[in-house]
Amino acid sequence: MKMYSQILRTNEVLKECDSEVLGHILNEQERLNSNIELIASENVVSEAVQVAAGSVLTNKYAEGYPGRRYYGGCVHVDKVEQIAIDRVKKLFNAEHANVQPHCGTSANLAVYAAFLNPGDTVLAMDLNCGGHLSHGSNVSASGKLYNFVHYGITKDLEQIDFTEVEKMLEEHRPKILLAGYSNYSRTVDFEKFAELAKKYNAIFMVDMAHIAGLIAAGVHPSPFPYADVVTSTTHKTLRGPRGGLILCKSEYAAAIDKAIFPATQGGPLMHIIAAKAVAFGEALQPEFIEYQKQIIVNAKTLADELMARGYEIVSKGTDNHLLTIKLLGTGYTGSEIEAALDECNITVNKNSIPFDPLPPKSTSGIRIGTPAVTTRGFKEAEMVEIANCIDLIIKDPIENQKQVKAIVKSICSRYPLY
Repeated sequence: MKMYSQILRTNEVLKECDSEVLGHILNEQERLNSNIELIASENVVSEAVQVAAGSVLTNKYAEGYPGRRYYGGCVHVDKVEQIAIDRVKKLFNAEHANVQPHCGTSANLAVYAAFLNPGDTVLAMDLNCGGHLSHGSNVSASGKLYNFVHYGITKDLEQIDFTEVEKMLEEHRPKILLAGYSNYSRTVDFEKFAELAKKYNAIFMVDMAHIAGLIAAGVHPSPFPYADVVTSTTHKTLRGPRGGLILCKSEYAAAIDKAIFPATQGGPLMHIIAAKAVAFGEALQPEFIEYQKQIIVNAKTLADELMARGYEIVSKGTDNHLLTIKLLGTGYTGSEIEAALDECNITVNKNSIPFDPLPPKSTSGIRIGTPAVTTRGFKEAEMVEIANCIDLIIKDPIENQKQVKAIVKSICSRYPLY
């Protein structure tokens, strides 16, 4: 995927009025072009999405919803937002959609606000086992406002422990049962979660931020019609602009809309909603299905190649777009390997592993994802090369740095972004 015209126009405008900011933009453009991006939550938008995100719609204040605004002059943005709503409902076969959340965390906080009072109980995945900060971490507003209790994974297979989930449902009787993860590489059984939620009279909430693109393409089971409410980001595997969304059953539509505006947000970002609409349109195309299939093939290939080289992968593999390498016994922490790979133009993030003996600032693992490199055109052959690079750096970050840099340069030159 190559993008030229919008970038050139942006550069010309900024060169005249703000060369200082332009310099940093150009540096980031070059970093993206020369780096292998393996951050599981990152992707690269199309030129059409980028154009919409930089459009004149950024000028419009549009508090409220289509046909129900608190400002005049919304005739055109109303139509844009309705297009985004209609497309995402079709994409996920959802009854109601709110496309205004600024990010995934905003979407989650709005859902809590819609259904909970401060102090109410939510059951979600433990952060150290693959959950998310907005699922009740004590450093998040979610954990400060509500009583989150957490389920984990089995120690042998490192997969969701439904026995523990039901035990905790019976003990804590939460108002919300949340299935959603920032670092879980296996298929999620939404139907099983829904059965348990119904049995214990809990609202079933899904945070599909990481796997939304896979779900849209039908290569991962869908939370619909099982979930009462579903949140997501619009970037990651969905390959849209940075933002969020909420999908829900029609009976919860009014509560969700009020929880976004006026409860937790003001004016929506209409330029980003336009970019979401474009991305949803792209996700409805047949090519998007093939793209999502390749994401999974690439992730599985990378996991298999690393395991063949002797590395342990959390849950012994992956069913989706991400995987986590355990570094126990290598002599290095996740933060050290993240830094070493960054020196070679390979971008990953340090990540805790289940039952990690190290704190989050260092960690015993690194998380890897394939959405961005798949967008770029990488396939199985490149995954083999990447696995080799990671192996070389873990074995000797200093001695093998020059060799890895050369491999990375060769791969990136074959698949230029810009």
